[in-house]
Amino acid sequence: MSLQRVSGCLALGFIVSFFSCSAASPSPDGFLACLRAKSLPSELVHTQSSGNFTHVLASSIRNAKFFTNATARPLCIVTPTDASHVQAAVLCGRGQGVRLRVRSGGHDYEGLSYRSARPSSEAFAVVDLGANLRAVRVNRLESTAWVDSGATIGELYYAIAKSDSRLAFPAGECPTIGVGGHLSGGGVGMMMRKHGLSSDKVLDATLVNADGELLDRAGMGEDLFWAIRGGGGGSFGIVLSWKVQLVHVPSTVVAFNIAKTVEQGAVDILTRWQDIAPCLPTDITLRVIVQGQQAMFQALYLGGCGSLVAMMDEQFPELGMTSADCQAMSWVQSAATPFLSFGGNGTLEEALLNRTTGLSRSNKVMSDYVRRAISKAAWEDIFPWFAKAGAGFILLEPHGGFMGSVPAAATPYPHRNGVLYVMQYLVSWPQEGGDGGTAATAWIEGLYELMGQHVSKNPRRAYVNFRDLDIGQNDDEAGGTFEGGEAWGERYFVGNYRRLAAVKAAVDPTNYFSNEQSIPPLR
Repeated sequence: MSLQRVSGCLALGFIVSFFSCSAASPSPDGFLACLRAKSLPSELVHTQSSGNFTHVLASSIRNAKFFTNATARPLCIVTPTDASHVQAAVLCGRGQGVRLRVRSGGHDYEGLSYRSARPSSEAFAVVDLGANLRAVRVNRLESTAWVDSGATIGELYYAIAKSDSRLAFPAGECPTIGVGGHLSGGGVGMMMRKHGLSSDKVLDATLVNADGELLDRAGMGEDLFWAIRGGGGGSFGIVLSWKVQLVHVPSTVVAFNIAKTVEQGAVDILTRWQDIAPCLPTDITLRVIVQGQQAMFQALYLGGCGSLVAMMDEQFPELGMTSADCQAMSWVQSAATPFLSFGGNGTLEEALLNRTTGLSRSNKVMSDYVRRAISKAAWEDIFPWFAKAGAGFILLEPHGGFMGSVPAAATPYPHRNGVLYVMQYLVSWPQEGGDGGTAATAWIEGLYELMGQHVSKNPRRAYVNFRDLDIGQNDDEAGGTFEGGEAWGERYFVGNYRRLAAVKAAVDPTNYFSNEQSIPPLR
C-alpha cells in the first residue's frame, strides 16, 4: 500500500464521531478485542503474554535504565504494516480509553515513545513503526524522497546514495535514529548551516489524526503541517511518511578530526571557535566535543582539501589544520564513518543499515543554547569538570549560515538568528554494577547548574529532540494544561509554544495524544 498521497476517509470520520477522548475507564481487554474486530492480524499485536513481547519491546530501546521491572510497560505493542492498522489502533484506543505512544527509532532520551513516567495505572499501548513501516522511495529526477517514519536516517542515507551519489539529505550523525522522531523535533546535523534542519526540507507528509483519518498536507492544512515539522513527536497524531527535498553534494567531501589538549591550548582555541564557527562559509560545519582534558574539533566540508586548508589558514589559524588532516570521502561515507557517528568498523551497509541496540548502558542528556560567547576565564573553570568522577562529555554544534536566515516562527524550531551553537551534555554509565549512575548523574546536574550563568536566559532554552523531563512535565495525568506546560514548552519552543497549543486545540481538543511533555491544547 502506498502512503504517499491520501485524504481523510469519510467512513472513518463517521465512525469516530461516536467516540470521546476516552472511555469512562480504560479497558485493555476491550482494546485488544477491538483490534481483533477490525481484522488486525494477530501476529502484529504483541501482548505482555506473547512469547516475543520482551524481544519486540527491547528491539529499539537505547537507554537501559528504561528496561527494568520498575518501568511502566505497554499493555501491547502494535507493529503495523500499513496505514489501516494505525487507524484501527487510534479508533480502538480512543474508544477503549487506551492511549498510544509511537516509536520509530527509540532514541527519545526519556523513553517516552515506549514507556510511561506516570503511575503504572495509565493504560497505554505502543505503535512501533520501526518494525515494518520503513520504506524509502527516492525520486532521482525530482530530487525528492518519500520515507516512512520507521526508517532510520541511516537507511534513508543508504537509499539516497544508492539512487544517486550526488544527492543527500541534511540530518543527524547517528544512523540508528528513527526518521519519525528526528523530523518531528527539527533534526540538527552536519549540513544544517548549508541546508537547514531536516524539518526545513519536508514537503509533504501522511498522518493519522486523533479521529483516525489519514491525511496528507492538503488534507491536514498548513497549521498542522507547520506543527509536525519541529513541534516534537507524540502530540498531533501519528505521522506515517514524509516527503523530503533532497540536496546536491559534491562527489567528494572532506572531513577532519583535530584533537587539542589543555596543554596544547584547547581552552584558547575553543574560546576562539565560538566566534569563528557560526560565521564560516556555509559549506563547512565545524563542531567540538569536549571530553577529558581535550577538545576534539570535527568538520565536514562540502568541497576539496586545498580550499579547506586555505579557508582554515585564513579564518582559524589557531587550529593549525593542514592538508595532512584531510580525509576525502563520498558524502554517504561521511555519514557512515566512525569519524562522525561514533560507530564501529565495517562495510557501508553495516554502518548505515544496522538497527541493533545494546542494553548495557544507561544515559542522561541535557541541552542548552549559547547566544553569547563564553569567556576564556569561564572555560578555564569548566574544563576541570571533565576530570571529575562520572564525567561525560559535551557536544557543541554551531548554527549560523542558513540557520540564521530563517525566521523563528517559520517552523516550531525557534533557535535561529542569534544562536551561536547548541550544546548537548551527555553522560552514561554501566547498567549493571558500579554506583548505579550516582556519580554520572551528579556530574551532569552539577555542570548544568554551573553553565546556567553562561547560556541563554529568560527562558533558558533547550532542544526538544534532546528531551529532558527535568526541565518540566505536564501537570496531570490527563496530559496537562497550557499554563502547566509553559515551564518546559517555552524552553523548547519559546514564542512558538502558544501557536503549537492553538494547533493542538484545533486538531486534538480532547488531548488524546498526550505524554509527559506533549503539547497541551490551548483552552
